[in-house]
Amino acid sequence: MRTATRSKLLPIGAACAALAMALTGPQASATNTGTAQPHNRPHATSTAPAAGATTGHSGNFAVSGPPGNPDGGVDDPSAADNEYFAARSAPGVVQPGAYGAAWQQMQSMPHYGPDWKPVTTTPYNSDDPRYRDYDSNSSGGAGDVTGRITGMAADNAGHVYAGGANGGVWRSSTGGGRWTPISQSLPSASTGDLELDATGRLWYATGEANTASDTFTGSGVYVLSHPQNGQFSPRDRVGGSELESTSIRKIRFIGDRVYAATTRGLWSHSLNNLSSPWKLEFAPNPSYLPNGSQATDPAAPYKNIVNDITADPKDPTKLIAAIGWRSGDTYNGFYTEQNGAWTRITSSLGDLPTAAANVGAVTFAGSADGSKFYAVDQDPTKITSAQSTLGGVYESDGTPFGPWHLVADSPKLEASGSAETGATYNPGVQAWYNQFLQVDPTDPNHVYMGLEEVYESHDAGATWNTVGPYWNFTFPCWSIDPTEQTGTCSPTTHSDQHAVAIGSVGGKSFVVVGNDGGVYKRPLAGVLDSGGHAADWQSLNDGTIDTLQYYSVGVGADPSGHGVAVSGGMQDNGQSILRNGDKVMGSNFGGDGGDTLVDPKNGCNVAEEYTNLSIWVTNDCGQNVSTDPSTETEYNVPPTDGVNGTARFTAPFAADAKNPDTWVTGGQHVAVQTKGFAIRGTSDWTNVYDLGAGNLASAVADSGGKIYAAWCGGGCNSVGFTRGIAVGNADGTGWHQLNLPTDGTSLPNRYLSSIAVDPNDADHVYVAVNGFSRMWTEGPGAGVGHLYESHDGGVTWKDISANLPDVPADSIVLLPHGGIALATDLGVFYEAPHSSCWSILGNGLPTNATLQLSPGPDGNLYAGTHGRGIWKVRMPSGDQNQQ
Repeated sequence: MRTATRSKLLPIGAACAALAMALTGPQASATNTGTAQPHNRPHATSTAPAAGATTGHSGNFAVSGPPGNPDGGVDDPSAADNEYFAARSAPGVVQPGAYGAAWQQMQSMPHYGPDWKPVTTTPYNSDDPRYRDYDSNSSGGAGDVTGRITGMAADNAGHVYAGGANGGVWRSSTGGGRWTPISQSLPSASTGDLELDATGRLWYATGEANTASDTFTGSGVYVLSHPQNGQFSPRDRVGGSELESTSIRKIRFIGDRVYAATTRGLWSHSLNNLSSPWKLEFAPNPSYLPNGSQATDPAAPYKNIVNDITADPKDPTKLIAAIGWRSGDTYNGFYTEQNGAWTRITSSLGDLPTAAANVGAVTFAGSADGSKFYAVDQDPTKITSAQSTLGGVYESDGTPFGPWHLVADSPKLEASGSAETGATYNPGVQAWYNQFLQVDPTDPNHVYMGLEEVYESHDAGATWNTVGPYWNFTFPCWSIDPTEQTGTCSPTTHSDQHAVAIGSVGGKSFVVVGNDGGVYKRPLAGVLDSGGHAADWQSLNDGTIDTLQYYSVGVGADPSGHGVAVSGGMQDNGQSILRNGDKVMGSNFGGDGGDTLVDPKNGCNVAEEYTNLSIWVTNDCGQNVSTDPSTETEYNVPPTDGVNGTARFTAPFAADAKNPDTWVTGGQHVAVQTKGFAIRGTSDWTNVYDLGAGNLASAVADSGGKIYAAWCGGGCNSVGFTRGIAVGNADGTGWHQLNLPTDGTSLPNRYLSSIAVDPNDADHVYVAVNGFSRMWTEGPGAGVGHLYESHDGGVTWKDISANLPDVPADSIVLLPHGGIALATDLGVFYEAPHSSCWSILGNGLPTNATLQLSPGPDGNLYAGTHGRGIWKVRMPSGDQNQQ
């Protein structure tokens, strides 16, 4: 689930280069207003008075429809997007090629240690009856889930292809399920689009263009000639480096060419000579493209966005392109080519608007026989609406040049069996993020549409059914009964739709959809239940496909006395927990999961961050079946910054390295509590230092009562970016700011993402630096390096990056034998004790952003990746061989 966006372009500073090209910058958040977001209460059926802060129980109760923040709902790309991307671009604009250069450097680096092993290989059941309590989404009806899927393709021989947002391409040869990854050797795992051409070749457009908080740019377009049994390789890239470090929303086959609708304009390429370069067909504002006169302008990433393209079936040379930024810009509109020049259409297209103000994110679909065209348009003037950003759904007969007829809007879809029936959060509220269209190849009047929910029409849009509702909590058929998946309701899909395809197996046609919870399938000629919802959805997330997008991971000994319990917070799929011997992984907290803290001695003592330091704690793994808040075993324990919302979307908290009952959090304030997992409310926290208005902590660490708190200010964006480190004691004494000049002479003037303190010497500290060096970042004081060390409490610093690739660094772990493990946006690196040379840690970890490392009590090091789940490797002990 994602929520409302910003209304105007803000100069967050970005260019399409870095690994994380989250094109969100410009939106203002309607939900991030400085107040704490309540944790999701999907099972509540009546209101109740708010309990005091000391009780640890929230007084916010859902009473109808998905509330304003439905599945835990501040997976807000207007807040999270800005943070995630700004961390990788501040203090300036990053030039294209940075990520590719780092990946190339990795190819010649040695490896150290054994193979990585996947951890999250069992199905992740979002409806696990063991965790069916007041604070989870269990029984909502989505069933088994995985991470966000942004590309789908299928043939008529049972082959289904799914592209993860940052999980690469997966193949099933059984009509869905029993998945195999087929793109692991590519430099990018981010999916923009997946399409099969007329000859059966699979086209993989890298670079997700959903403009979410955690979208990544790509390395171009790849073609696999025999996708039924082949694997992508770097040699399969089409053209040269023209599309490197960009995002691709759609690829379309028109005539003898393929068109790519990208964040850097409209490009085309021959379908036959694949080695020739891509041709830039049109960019509405070419001066903002790389190497243009305005390429370093912070607004550059939003000035040449192409969303889709289609052609008149009677004359394929007549093209129409949907172009524009979702938050609105003067160049937004529909364009066509005339006499070799592209011009914006200003004449009437019927009901489909042509004014720049009303054309945002657009998706086209046409029938196989050319008799019908459909379009979804998101209206930029509604970008801050709490109800819907949908402009409308339109149909045209025989040509995409109209006249188009309005066939659906938000109220009409709400009346079609939608679960989005509240006073806010109605169909299309995230139309800038959620869109797909697919026409039945045998019936031009039969169309599937995806917004937050899945809709189906059999009469060209005259009527609709919500075949995949957001969830089932608001329907009379729903029950929390742990003996049933979702009461007597039919199972549904996960929310937030992105991709769709139609295929067949054994002569039976099916439709598959990709969303924030993975892949779902139903017969193309499916049946409805008595409520008008599909009665035949099947989750294809069987555990063999793992695209889960973790922000964090924590590990503790399982209370059973055997093995460990592994927890982690992730994008839009809550908090997962996998206990020793589990056949399925469960979800004990719904919504979004941020940072995680787990008791190494008892893995059922878990603290998880919802968003913005809304911290929750449980002492029984959250294993409870009840909708009665008085019997819940999860406690809301935010510090005051978590109550007030004065913290980053994913804000840091940690335990003292020597006294695990002492915790430190960072928002605008550094706060401390000393009750460990026995904490029960906000009153248990004490603010020990104020970082200053507008300054928010980005990393914290504590050892023996000495605290280091890194922070960023000036909006933490490129324009006005500041950063610093405050140091002091847990008892509130001795606090001061380190002297860190903005010219980068001590530490680079970039985002500080992680801190680690030597447990034997609190003055010996390490800091990880995000973003890219001054070679790529055109900003003041960007400096060089990604890992710095101090032996005097931060008075002086030394760059120990050595041969590390120039790529954003995310998490530091100091290993027991004296070595260092460093997680980055490309993987995990290792430096042995007394060494000055870095190696790639282990073998077999997929190329992916690893956002957090956590040592386990079992001697393994756990890695939370943002697209390929959780992995583990034996912690280096100094006796492994370099390979």
